[in-house]
Amino acid sequence: MLSINTNAASMAAVNAINTSNASLSKSMERLATGDRINSSADDAAGKQIANRMQTQASGMAMAQRNIADATAMLQTADGMFDEMNNILGRMDELATQAANGTYSDDDRAAMQSEFDELGQEMSDMLQNTTNGGTNLFNPSESGQFTNTSGVTYQVGSQSTDKITINISTQLTQLATDLGTLSAAFSGDYGTDGAGSTAASGSELLTADTANAAIDSIQSVMKEVGTIQSTLGATMNRLSSTATNLQSMQDNTEVAIGNVMDTDYATEASNMSKQQVLMQTGISMLKQSNSMSGMVSSLLQ
Repeated sequence: MLSINTNAASMAAVNAINTSNASLSKSMERLATGDRINSSADDAAGKQIANRMQTQASGMAMAQRNIADATAMLQTADGMFDEMNNILGRMDELATQAANGTYSDDDRAAMQSEFDELGQEMSDMLQNTTNGGTNLFNPSESGQFTNTSGVTYQVGSQSTDKITINISTQLTQLATDLGTLSAAFSGDYGTDGAGSTAASGSELLTADTANAAIDSIQSVMKEVGTIQSTLGATMNRLSSTATNLQSMQDNTEVAIGNVMDTDYATEASNMSKQQVLMQTGISMLKQSNSMSGMVSSLLQ
């Protein structure tokens, strides 16, 4: 039907142009930002899913930093015990030497002097070793590893993703046995590394006491080895956790990309399509607006 007041063809063309324009604008926005979802209106469910996965990915990234910090702490502790083993090895050499019947009292006194210094050094190490300014082994300074509940590391994005290491009982026993081994250690330990002028012992002053010290040293070395074994096992566990976390984070971010990222091939094709539709729509609008001229020709 030809009509002047209502131009149905023109209205249809306008609607088509508006629809094409909206789609064209959306495609251009996605191509410009690289994001398929730029507002919740684009994909409400997808936006919610992507936000949840992004929170998980961020938590995993922070957990990996936590693991790096935890590993550094454990390596600091392990390094201290490595040096303690070296000191105990030297004390064992001195005790073995003093147990030999070829040395005079003055010789053994010289050996005892070094033995005392080594005992005090182990006391200083236990009291003064820190990681990032935090004491690790000194009970009077709330050392991290002296906590009877252990040290807990957050190694994941969930509240239950934790690893705990507890060597507090072993540390207490080690300090007790070191005090029995060396009077110098006993006189120094508990003074926050300040040292003691009276820290001297008699462990090597006779062949018999030196021989007894050998057994004590070897026993303490086993205790240190047990502690280091626990530290090493925890470091290995942290390493495995970090590797798994990295894999989980990578795959989570891929999943986020699948939801959020623009498919450039699809959107470029859609933009070209909408541009053509816009051009043809405008052309048809021009044609529909000329239809009123056909009505006037009927009146001639």
